[in-house]
Amino acid sequence: AAFNAAHRWRKRGVAMLPTKFGINFTAKFMNQGGALVHVYTDGTVLITHGGTEMGQGLHTKVCQVAAKAFGVPLSACHVAESASDKVANSIPTAASASTDLYGMATLDACRKILKRLEPVRNKLGPGASLAELALTAWLDRIDLSAHGFFSISDERCGFDWAIQPGKHADGTPDQTTRGHPFNYFTQGCAVAEVEVDVLTGDHAVLRADVLLDLGSSINPALDVGQIEGAFVQGAGWTTTEELIWGDEQHPWVRPQGKLLNSGPGGYKLPAFNDAPRTFNVRLLSGADNPVAVHSSKAVGEPPFFLGASVFFAVRNAVRAARASHFPDAADAHLEMYSPATSERIR
Repeated sequence: AAFNAAHRWRKRGVAMLPTKFGINFTAKFMNQGGALVHVYTDGTVLITHGGTEMGQGLHTKVCQVAAKAFGVPLSACHVAESASDKVANSIPTAASASTDLYGMATLDACRKILKRLEPVRNKLGPGASLAELALTAWLDRIDLSAHGFFSISDERCGFDWAIQPGKHADGTPDQTTRGHPFNYFTQGCAVAEVEVDVLTGDHAVLRADVLLDLGSSINPALDVGQIEGAFVQGAGWTTTEELIWGDEQHPWVRPQGKLLNSGPGGYKLPAFNDAPRTFNVRLLSGADNPVAVHSSKAVGEPPFFLGASVFFAVRNAVRAARASHFPDAADAHLEMYSPATSERIR
């Protein structure tokens, strides 16, 4: 308020936004995953699973699951590229659920191998390395490969729209009779502060603070990176990324229905300058999630909507500018649609 009172042509706005994102494929049959694990006599581990690595760190987390199960360094675990001749009938890598599915499938395979190694460990003692266990097991003709599988329980996935909802004692609808759409929720909140140039419509994100509940994170560094990227992506979605079609609002675009800005020349993705100048991300401590691998939670898509806090902060800055320049309209309704481009802010 003090800044806005002292500056006529630059205004600041703050907004806080929560999010609660359900984790599951809404198609029940898709909530499954498989993995194939091999242990070699030198103590190394090779994993193949049904997920696709696209920069989100899925392979790294799967290797961490295997490394923890076998008690070996992360460097001893490797992932082979996903292939249908190794893990058949895989579902799409989507819905932020891949670590949940393939991490649990990998853990299932590791536990099968560890079960076979129990007699060997009893013979060699608790201090034996995985390489010693594997070599002895191989000489004893014990299988060191296993296929793992995981599916979310029926009680925690599958929502049937065809079933009529029940009724609570007070007469309100009871949706639980139709099934359970999500295994769990990833929730969090964000606060964004922006500064708007009233004359040009330009804006800068001065600061953003994000808190997310990711249970017991398997890899906090990866998860924080995912949160940062999703936040900036969500901020771009609600501020700079405008689709301009040939329609009634844009009659100068020909022919009708044509997408004018179909490339980076006109469709503006967020860049380095659009990221918050001060960016604080924290993971909620003391949280757990007993229904996912190692009590973790999904991270890919849940933080995306938190980026919309930038849009609402811009909207509040615009309200402050209107109140400053048009005092009689200070309390008037402000209709502002996303994305908050420079043109719309002006």
